Amino acid sequence: MTSLENISSNNLNLYLVGFMGTGKSAVGRRVADKLGFHFIDVDQAIEQDEGMAITQLFAERGEEAFRLMERNFIENGHPDSNCVVSCGGGLSIPEGMPELLKGKGVVVCLWATPKVIYERTKGHSKRPLLNVEDPLSSIRELLKEREPRYRATGNLVSTVDRGLAAVTEAVLRVYRSQS
Repeated sequence: MTSLENISSNNLNLYLVGFMGTGKSAVGRRVADKLGFHFIDVDQAIEQDEGMAITQLFAERGEEAFRLMERNFIENGHPDSNCVVSCGGGLSIPEGMPELLKGKGVVVCLWATPKVIYERTKGHSKRPLLNVEDPLSSIRELLKEREPRYRATGNLVSTVDRGLAAVTEAVLRVYRSQS
């Protein structure tokens, strides 16, 4: 593994996007470790900056305000190189966000089916968009709505029926081919 001191400043950031429960944080940590990069979870960074949980931010300020916080973080809140950034599930959805991310580094979208996402996320109260009566239907609806935006990233990696090591290697292959 490369030490952080030996990394030149021209190593492009890697941005992991995709629906909640597709493995962005778990894969991101492993990829960052293998590259010797710093790992950043956008949701955790915003929670720390704002001093409250995402569910509370959604409840008190609304989704639109949260999406502006995400955009600000991508534009100004992290280093320009040597980072693997795990983006929230909705971060790449607003107009211009896929293009903004692509302008800052390599973007990979992790993908899973609604059923797999449901199995991975059920019972997680920290997911404000799934705190509804029928979370599986909500996942299907949101995923159908968001799919074109996720596909706009150009680099999809399926996490269905693949272990963490296999997904990590697939993401590393994409990153290395484009950086």
